[in-house]
Amino acid sequence: MKEIINLITEKFEEAFKQCDYEERFAKVTVSNRPDLCEYQCNGAMAAAKQYKKAPIMIATDIVEKLKDDTMFESVNAVNPGFINIILSKDFVASYVDEMSKDDNFGYEKKGDKTIVIDYGGPNVAKPLHVGHLRSAVIGESLKRILRYAGNKVTGDVHLGDWGLQMGLIITELKERNPELVYFDDSYTGEYPEEAPFTISELEEIYPCASGKSKEDPEYKDRAHQATLKLQKGYKPYVELWKHILNVSVEDLKKNYDRLDVSFDLWKGESDADEYVPELLDVLKKKNLLHESQGAMVVDVAEETDTKEIPPCIIQKSDGAALYATSDLATLIQRRRDFNPDEVIYIADKRQEMHFTQVFRVAKKADVVADKTELVFNGFGTMNGKDGKPFKTRDGGVMRLEHLISDIVNAVYNKIMENRSMEEHEAKNIAQIVGLSALKYGDLSNQAAKDYVFDLDRFVSFEGNTGPYILYTIVRIKSIIAKYMSESADKSALSEDIIPAGSDSEKELMLKLAGYQSVINNAVEELAPHKICAYIYDVSNVFNKFYHDTRILSESVEQKKKSYIALINLTMKILEQCIGLLGFGAPERM
Repeated sequence: MKEIINLITEKFEEAFKQCDYEERFAKVTVSNRPDLCEYQCNGAMAAAKQYKKAPIMIATDIVEKLKDDTMFESVNAVNPGFINIILSKDFVASYVDEMSKDDNFGYEKKGDKTIVIDYGGPNVAKPLHVGHLRSAVIGESLKRILRYAGNKVTGDVHLGDWGLQMGLIITELKERNPELVYFDDSYTGEYPEEAPFTISELEEIYPCASGKSKEDPEYKDRAHQATLKLQKGYKPYVELWKHILNVSVEDLKKNYDRLDVSFDLWKGESDADEYVPELLDVLKKKNLLHESQGAMVVDVAEETDTKEIPPCIIQKSDGAALYATSDLATLIQRRRDFNPDEVIYIADKRQEMHFTQVFRVAKKADVVADKTELVFNGFGTMNGKDGKPFKTRDGGVMRLEHLISDIVNAVYNKIMENRSMEEHEAKNIAQIVGLSALKYGDLSNQAAKDYVFDLDRFVSFEGNTGPYILYTIVRIKSIIAKYMSESADKSALSEDIIPAGSDSEKELMLKLAGYQSVINNAVEELAPHKICAYIYDVSNVFNKFYHDTRILSESVEQKKKSYIALINLTMKILEQCIGLLGFGAPERM
């Protein structure tokens, strides 16, 4: 199906053409004055200068061509030259009815790209904390949205598993347990299959080692040497590194599962290490590498830059690789594995300079194909009510699993205030609703903007929140279930939707008719917040319709069946949208 706004625009393009005006002036938009009209065309204002005519004269010409078209209830020219549009109830009902008969609600899947999304980005040996939330939630949603559009999408967690933190852990393990076989130079046997530490111990070792390295230069140097030995393939350290990776990934998967976030690839910086020599060779052959203060760098500044773009450091003076080296080597790997049309990075917006440098090196060195678009989708910080990055009450960084527990418990307490269900059911529902509160609270904000995490507001069942959206879906489910239990005729869910009998019913139809446009915008702009705004609007207009309409007590059977078909479509669209955002709805609340 064509987008409803495109169908209207086509009518206007034909009218402009018939009046000898250029079709480019026929753009139609959703009205910014819904109290006056549903759609509007302001093209006459723009055309006035070119045709040396008053805008109202041009608008009147267009209206004259469209006044008898059955698509419209009214088309009016308004001074100084606006055209106000109200669609006919028959046309709107017919459009929405066609949506209800289509598995994708009229949405045309036009995506044909091969896309890799790099999101998550946790470091091994460290627990997920609130700083990992946005990357995981935004990346998961974009993966689902782009797949829904028809693209072939691969999500990669891209672990931080090959840098100095590995050397720090190995150094601290050696200090604590020097008797381990990994530190015995004379040992020639098989290395243990069981890790010499638990995840809890590992998560304590890293911050301890990191703290020591900041105070003790000699300790830090030993950690650097351990890192270099690992990266050069020293077997005992490689075996220790495998233990660190396996224990960490098992814990990470458990926490991502709780967040309903999944990855197709569990690659890390280590997987790209074998491509670093090839990267260096390419950069040398193209004469892009040069020495600067002992390091090897690539100049990436361009004449059009409005701010300074420093050279991209590829290799430190001691031969160690950096994040940029790893990211560029990973692009070589991804080209071999996927030959992607697009690689999207979801990361903190403060990393913009890093990705600008990496992308420029990649293009200059032909690390990626000409067709490959590199996209950085930077996100803002999640702040506390004080406007600063969110912390625990004692000022520490909150673990993500604790944040999830806090929000689930808050929802559970709200449910139990009503005492409408058993505790075990309330706990199950709280898990679903809590996840919606957390994800919707994050995704409803434009990704690049900072936002304030407000637990009380996020778990509210009223206002622009996840629980409110779910409550709307559950309300529709309840109405349909009651209808199905009372009616002998079960065909209403697929019944034709007839023209609206009230303003609120037509408003709901019009909002549903905008589904295609919203999804297309979310895909083009990589913007889950547009879907959030849409389902909040849909929920509001549905609830208005619900309060204005006696759905189940309607005496005219055709009307009642049409109501049921309409709200069933509303429910399905809402469920499709929340699925794209990364959460689902319970059967009741």
